[in-house]
Amino acid sequence: MSLLILEEVHTYYGEAHILQGVSLTVGEGEVVTLIGRNGAGKTTTLRSIMGIVKARRGRVRLRGEDITGLGTDQIARRGIAWIPEERRVLPNLTVLENLRLGMLGGSRPNGGADVVEEVFGYFPRLRERIAHRGRFLSGGEQQMLAIARGLVSRPAVMLVDEPTEGLAPLLVQNLTEILAAINRRGTTILLVEQTLEVALALSHRVYVMDQGQIQFEGTPEQLRRDPTIQQRFLEI
Repeated sequence: MSLLILEEVHTYYGEAHILQGVSLTVGEGEVVTLIGRNGAGKTTTLRSIMGIVKARRGRVRLRGEDITGLGTDQIARRGIAWIPEERRVLPNLTVLENLRLGMLGGSRPNGGADVVEEVFGYFPRLRERIAHRGRFLSGGEQQMLAIARGLVSRPAVMLVDEPTEGLAPLLVQNLTEILAAINRRGTTILLVEQTLEVALALSHRVYVMDQGQIQFEGTPEQLRRDPTIQQRFLEI
């Protein structure tokens, strides 16, 4: 069953036509990854889903409901969590305060201590750093906190933008395993990822984007077997 559907979405920045008829589906319990070169439209797709930029044409549907014209806060309360590439950890708040803030904006704002304990199960390092302010966390710890802050809202689907960007290989592997575990526990994920191997390791299905359009849709294995698509649209 499709949880999230984009139907012929066109998005502009001013007069620049960024998304040019993007259609995709994310099924309940899937990890679906958008991959492509810089500037392909991947992040704009996530921002269009969240209502941060408004689709000029087309529709975004969550569980069948048209959410295209809603505000970002309304979309979050319907069960979509956005983890931006910039992380946006609040530097003067502690780890725990950042997590409590994440609970307020989601579909179930009164999750309580049990939700915090659940995310600490995925991110034990954050438990160790619970009283540290955001500005004193490493880049990897900030990325963990950004994902954990989205997770405490108990979302139906998480939009995760470039989670491994700038991280050391060991942290990339760790974060890949954590995202896979989060998905196994039932959270649907729409992922933007620049690293092909991470995308292929995590995904049930992959969309390749280029110049604001979907150029390929299939399983990781189908993409592995298609060198033409890889050479035309991916940085390999």
